[in-house]
Amino acid sequence: MANIQSLISTDRKFHPICEVAGILGDKLGIEVYVVGGYVRDLIIGRELHDLDIMVVGDGIEFARQLAKVLSAGSFGKIKNVIPFERFGTAAILYQDGQIEVASARKEVYQFDSRKPAVSKTDLEGDLSRRDFNINAMAVSINRKNFGDLFDPYGGIRDLKAKIIRTPLDPDSTFSDDPLRMMRAVRFAAQLQFNLDQVVIESIERNVRRIEIVSSERITAEFYKILGTDQPSIGLELLQHAGLMKIIFPEISEMFGLEQPFEWHHKDIFYHTLQVVDNIAEVSDNLDLRFAGLVHDIGKPRTRRLESKKGWTFHGHDFLGAKMLEKIAQRMRLSNKTKDYLQKLVNLHLRPIALAKEGVTDAAIRRLMVDGGDEIDDLMILCRADITSKNPNLVRKYLGNFERVDLMIHDVKERDAMRAFQSPVRGDVIMKECGLKPGPVIGRIKKRIENAILEGEIENSYEAAFDYLNKIKDEYASK
Repeated sequence: MANIQSLISTDRKFHPICEVAGILGDKLGIEVYVVGGYVRDLIIGRELHDLDIMVVGDGIEFARQLAKVLSAGSFGKIKNVIPFERFGTAAILYQDGQIEVASARKEVYQFDSRKPAVSKTDLEGDLSRRDFNINAMAVSINRKNFGDLFDPYGGIRDLKAKIIRTPLDPDSTFSDDPLRMMRAVRFAAQLQFNLDQVVIESIERNVRRIEIVSSERITAEFYKILGTDQPSIGLELLQHAGLMKIIFPEISEMFGLEQPFEWHHKDIFYHTLQVVDNIAEVSDNLDLRFAGLVHDIGKPRTRRLESKKGWTFHGHDFLGAKMLEKIAQRMRLSNKTKDYLQKLVNLHLRPIALAKEGVTDAAIRRLMVDGGDEIDDLMILCRADITSKNPNLVRKYLGNFERVDLMIHDVKERDAMRAFQSPVRGDVIMKECGLKPGPVIGRIKKRIENAILEGEIENSYEAAFDYLNKIKDEYASK
């Protein structure tokens, strides 16, 4: 049995809470271990996150006892201890993060159920139920054998081989908790490991099992895949494993569909993956990466072959934004996220059109007003959307985008546009035109605003008032 200190660099240290938890375990006479992703990341040198502790005993009671000890020490105020009685687990929330404490347990699933039957077990029984060998390792933190590594399923071997395998038969692993199929893809993408061929074949056999998993869990895992350094790795694996067709059919529909070679060097699916990767290089905003993924979802349904132009996708921006209504509902996205995605998808052709046509002040002002607070994200999306292999086209478009960007980033103009509305308010319009409240007032205000945006009149009260008097007779009888 190896000690983990022989496997990690000298500057890698256990979380100080580990020692406290180990001393408490000795006092209570129970085995205490650090398990799962924390052990994996400690070995391979990744950033360490929340601590996972497993005890061979009552995990909830241990969590309560540990919280008392930590509160009396130098670890800051314990915010809460949240028990999950059914699973024998608890979460300790404190100022620097979260500690998960679990009883060593086995989980047995019925074929048609998302909820397992849980029973207590020993160390090896607990490790056997875990998803992948690289996560099925434990390190003792009891004083007598602090640092001893338990690796019954070859997690170290798989870390060295950079491969994802399951402790037990993968059919059983994925049938028990089908979300593990998406987790396999996520770990492959996160760590840039390969999926074992046996694991791939098992996912293909069990792919329909993902349908029993709640939308919330699927969406949370999907966002984790989008959050990897190179999301295309996981997205392509989802497609080839058959999972994308079930969890996100609108993306799967893009696979294999050609588009004009002038701009997009691959089919719609691979172009989209490139856009997401381009965004990931410059932004950690997961909703923006999601927008990159869905910006062309309207293309498969608007795709037409024209004799002179080749493949066209007229209106795919509008249709894509509309499709997001059902997608957001199915994936349980918040209204805020849905509105954000719809805005970017609906507007994603506008800056590109400006770059093609040449930039005018009025067009920039309109884009700024319509883009609002999302204008910067929109420009990131549009830059990412340039995936041509033709360097001349790329230089031309990026040069025009620079001009658009310079105008957008004029702070005074941006602030003015964010707050932009007709200098002449509704009460003045009603008085001057002799009208009562109603939709016609809004139409007059919009006409005044458009006149300002087009540069026809100045953005001042006097100019707007004069313009109102000039056009008011057109609305007098309406």
